[in-house]
Formats: sequence, structure tokens, C-alpha cells
Amino acid sequence: MNDFRSDLRSDLLINLRQLLELDRGLGLEWIGKGGLSTASPQVEPLVSMAPAPVPTAPPHAPAPVEAPRAIELLPDTDLTTIASEIARCTACTLCATRSATVPGDGHATAEVMFIGEAPGVEDENHGQPFVGTDGDLLTRMIEAMGLSRSAVFITNMVKCRPPGKRPAATGEALACLGFLQRQIAAIKPKVICTLGNLPLRTLLADESLGLTKVRGQRLDYRGIPLIPTFHPDYLLRNPTAKKPCWDDLKAVLAVLGRTPPHKSGG
Repeated sequence: MNDFRSDLRSDLLINLRQLLELDRGLGLEWIGKGGLSTASPQVEPLVSMAPAPVPTAPPHAPAPVEAPRAIELLPDTDLTTIASEIARCTACTLCATRSATVPGDGHATAEVMFIGEAPGVEDENHGQPFVGTDGDLLTRMIEAMGLSRSAVFITNMVKCRPPGKRPAATGEALACLGFLQRQIAAIKPKVICTLGNLPLRTLLADESLGLTKVRGQRLDYRGIPLIPTFHPDYLLRNPTAKKPCWDDLKAVLAVLGRTPPHKSGG
């Protein structure tokens, strides 16, 4: 019996040794009760007794940042659409006292754009800018330049008449600024001529500008030459200012590469 047990134990040891040698050949090695481990770090075990790792969600990638879109501040709208929007405007208190709006008048692709301050009583009655006495003078000035009133575009900084005879306020000019900017964008003039302080200061966003100091100078409004001069109403009250005003108008023509056919502006 002892010999049988000895032979059985010997056979089991031989089988176990052969099994271990086979496992080593497969890259496996017994490590006691813990399971199997690799005999060589280059070979992965066929079976793993370790608990499977709990899958974790990959970290969220930051959302792509969308490039800021260009905001079109000055849509190239046609003048008729802008005029209809002006007629419905309630951005300032002038909407309560006006009888009509005065958006502007002239050629839709004019090379020269004249910008005054605000409409008067006659302008409001006709719905057109510069139709009174000061308008007659402006027409003569334009014709002295060798141009026609129908070939230019004439408008005002403020599109509604201030009540009484008071000048337009800065806040009223700012309320109308968007409309004027869109008119400029639609017309694309080669040169702008501002008449008086209000359009000069509002377009260039500089309240410190003085007309007497910068008149006749070639300034810049978003790439468009801007030349300021006196308002025709000022010329009617100060005739001696007509000569320097004429010099300013010649500077406007110089931007177009033209010379005046007459010696004076009237």
C-alpha cells in the first residue's frame, strides 16, 4: 500500500512538474493563491485573476470656441427702405412733435454727399432738406462747383425738425446716427461735406472739434474723405464767410480731381 501511495505521489509530482514547465513555456507562472502572473514582462497573461478595472468616462473635451461673427453695423440697404424706417422711428421725443420726416434727397450713387444739421419748417412741409432760403444758397453753391443738385445727395444729421427754432440736441443727433451711417453705406460717396458743427462732431464722435479750426481740412470718416464747412444759414447771417466756404468747396472738388468752372460760390 505504501509503495502504491509512493508511486501515485511520484506520478502526481511528475505531472505537476510537466504542467509547470508547460505553463512557463506559455509565459505563465503560478504565484501561490493569488493567481497567475507573467514570467516575462513582455508577454501578457492569458488569464487574469485581478478584478477588471471599472471603466471611467473619458474627460470631456472643451467645447470648440466659435469665432465671433462679424456684425454688420452698416447694412447696405437701399435708400427707400431707410426712408421708410425713418418715418416709423420713435427713438427720441421729436417723433411726438413732427408732422413729417425728412430723410434726404438726391442721387442714390452720388459722388458728393452734403450733410446739414436738422430740417426747418419749410423742409418739413415739403419732406425735403434745404428747400428754404438756405436751400437756395446751397443750390447756388453746388452749381458753382460745376455740379447739379440732382447729381449729389443732400440730407441732415437729424431727420425730424426740432420744435420752435431751437437747434438739434446731441441726443437727437445720436438717435439718428444709425440712419445716416446706413445712408452713407448705401450711397458710397467719394467725399462727404458736412455743413455746420453737429454732423462733423457726431460722425467723427468728437465733441471737441471746432468748425472754425478744421473747416476745409481733409478728415476721414471710415475711409471716406470728409471736408467740413459752414452751414448755408450761417453764411446768410455772415456773408464774409462765403469766401472761406468757397475755398472749402474747392477742396471737395479736389478730392474728385476736378476744378470749379467759376471763381466764387455766390
